[in-house]
Amino acid sequence: MIFLASFDLGGGYRAQPISVEAYRAACARLEGQIFDENWLYDFGPATKTPPPAGEQFVYGLFFGADLIGWSYAHQLDERTVYMADTGILPEHQGKGLYGRLLPHLLGVFRAAGYTLVQSHHRATNNRVIIPKLRAGFVLQGLNLYEGGLNVALTLGLADHYREAQHIRSGFGQARGEAAQRLGVQAAEGLAPTPAPRVLMPPTEGQPTDLGGGYQLWRVPYAVYWEAYHQLEDAAYSTVSFDWRTEAPLPTPEQPKYAWLIARAGEVVGWQYSRGWDSRTAYMVNTAFLPAHRGKGLYTRLLPHILAALEAQGYALVRSHHHATNSAVIIPKLRAGFRIQGLEVDSHGVMAVLLHSFDEVYRDYMGIRSGLRRPVGEAARRLGLRAES
Repeated sequence: MIFLASFDLGGGYRAQPISVEAYRAACARLEGQIFDENWLYDFGPATKTPPPAGEQFVYGLFFGADLIGWSYAHQLDERTVYMADTGILPEHQGKGLYGRLLPHLLGVFRAAGYTLVQSHHRATNNRVIIPKLRAGFVLQGLNLYEGGLNVALTLGLADHYREAQHIRSGFGQARGEAAQRLGVQAAEGLAPTPAPRVLMPPTEGQPTDLGGGYQLWRVPYAVYWEAYHQLEDAAYSTVSFDWRTEAPLPTPEQPKYAWLIARAGEVVGWQYSRGWDSRTAYMVNTAFLPAHRGKGLYTRLLPHILAALEAQGYALVRSHHHATNSAVIIPKLRAGFRIQGLEVDSHGVMAVLLHSFDEVYRDYMGIRSGLRRPVGEAARRLGLRAES
């Protein structure tokens, strides 16, 4: 049995080991306050004895002398630990406590010899999903169970596993040890494509200041397409399916909205959106040249694009991203998008995200996922009413 240490989480908070019995007692006493808004299916009394839990990792979360939450994880198989349950009283949420706890727990799991960490969370619970993605977890799937629609997250503690996940999703080339462990030929010797110098073309209107010398220009679609065509190879290292033939049918006509991002008079990125249906806009394509990544540009760009699409009358905004591309998924979730699905298309394994400008529809998504009980206007529009 591994020694479980106590952790100072700052701000008067700490995590310390507690017994399974103390954890269960805390659940019985506090879970109504913590999970009261969740919507569950009631199976009734269990008819079978649960299987042995294996190795268990149980922590109480304390503020001063008061127990205000917990974290419970257990062994799932010979290499995987499952983070089954974390709860924090509402008055202590929103303080970054979960994000500060995670590195300590992952260190314990790593020291215990595990190579994978798994967890499930309701698909609209961004308060938990975002810290998990920031800690290195990646989206692995969705399932519909008694608690609602859940996303499955996995963190690889072993070397090369994360790279293998990128290869699986199509987000990265097959290289090195990760390629060998997948049993595929590594794409060695592929040097990054150097970015040509593309001057910002003359365009009407005034730019939006994105800070740091970056400007956002609204441009006609043809102007965007010309810049995209010149810079595409330098902006992407993803692996898409090669159709080998031109598309046999014309692209359906939809409204198009395009922007270029410039710095010092040169194009360094772009954003292209179009209509998806009568209520929905689709953010098709956003990219920055490698030298301009990691500067928070995507986070600063998003509010302007969303405001422009809302001004066009759209109620929803949809987007697709490689399932392991957390560098884009995290800013999207922080901007209010919700994970809605996974699909495999010609670009790889893609996460489907959806943003709603309609507050009632946002509540509706929470009801569908089981994160919110069916109450209020969203419940009325569904024809549902929670029991009192």
